[in-house]
Amino acid sequence: MSDEQSAPWGRVDDDGTVYVREASGERAVGQYPGASAEEALAYFERKYAELDGQVTLLEQRLRGGAPAQDVAKAVAALAPTIPEAHAVGDLESLSARLGKLQETLGEATEKQSAEAAQAVADAVVERESIVAEAETLAAQDLSKAQWKQVSAQLDALFARWQAAQHTGPRIPKKEGDELWKRFRTARATIETARKAFFAELDTVHRDARGRKQQLVEKAEALAGKGAAGIPDYRRLLDDWKAAGRAGKKADDALWARFKAAGDVLYGAKAEADAVESAEFGANLEKKLALLDEAEPLLSATDRTAARTKLTELQRRWDEIGKVPRDQIRVVEDRMRKIETAVRKLEDDHWNRTDPEKQARSEGFAAQLEQAIAKAEADLAAAQKAGDKKRIAQAEDELAAKRAWLTALG
Repeated sequence: MSDEQSAPWGRVDDDGTVYVREASGERAVGQYPGASAEEALAYFERKYAELDGQVTLLEQRLRGGAPAQDVAKAVAALAPTIPEAHAVGDLESLSARLGKLQETLGEATEKQSAEAAQAVADAVVERESIVAEAETLAAQDLSKAQWKQVSAQLDALFARWQAAQHTGPRIPKKEGDELWKRFRTARATIETARKAFFAELDTVHRDARGRKQQLVEKAEALAGKGAAGIPDYRRLLDDWKAAGRAGKKADDALWARFKAAGDVLYGAKAEADAVESAEFGANLEKKLALLDEAEPLLSATDRTAARTKLTELQRRWDEIGKVPRDQIRVVEDRMRKIETAVRKLEDDHWNRTDPEKQARSEGFAAQLEQAIAKAEADLAAAQKAGDKKRIAQAEDELAAKRAWLTALG
């Protein structure tokens, strides 16, 4: 039996030569010495499988969006090798697939070129947007800028620029250089203003630190005065509020010293108040008892007796002496109320007995009596005449005059 081995696309003859079947006939592709016919045929079929794999990979790359120009170069290099390939398989179908691939490469190249051009245009628009935002930041009144916010916005714009440059498509050098120059100019404007602002702020803080340092030293020097130094400390506190900001760290440290100096003074005052409260506590009890004794004068009607009693109470009040500071207003207000009531008794009596006022009142009363008599006569005449209008007028006039006279009485 012959050792010849065959397959759909090739065969091996008795001398070990491997042939591939093509439309034009058979073509020898080589030998595989020292191997069986099956092994020799399988070897050249694997060569075909490798070529098929290369064609499949190129098809997948193009479908996956790989650059069409790169695929075209690979196709151009591979296509001439297929017809003469030392392989067993459907080589004609591989050539046909490569031909079909070449037909679609032109369309893919145009499409990819258009997409690339659009991507570049979009990248230019994005860069222009970044530049426009930076220029808007730089064009605002930077003397009133919120620098933390402005710096964050500028950093975000720069990060966007770098991301576009590193991950986006390359844009034409001329346009890229022009846009970068504009961005750099806007950035420099902002940075210059920011540095000027903080330099001025440092000067302001330095001056405020100097003023507050002096105020702290003056406040600390008041310690020996104790509670008597509080008025001076309050004036220093007003100066402190007007001294301006010295920076948070410096302000906190200086304020801690300034407040500590005030605490010394107010502590001395608290100690003095405590001693005073203990010393004058008995006086408070006495004055409260005296007020209880005096408050019936609020409803007194005898002005002479009320004045005599009040004078005696005032003498005893003065003899008792001071009360604790926080109770002065309480007891003084109660005593003022009693004194006001007694004074009102005297004022009311004077108003009733004032000779000049009485004389004026008596003279006016006489005039009213004469007016009443005249009004009565007018009323009688009107009634006699039956004149209703005059009767009404006379009655109104008479009622008014009598009311005034009653008020004087």
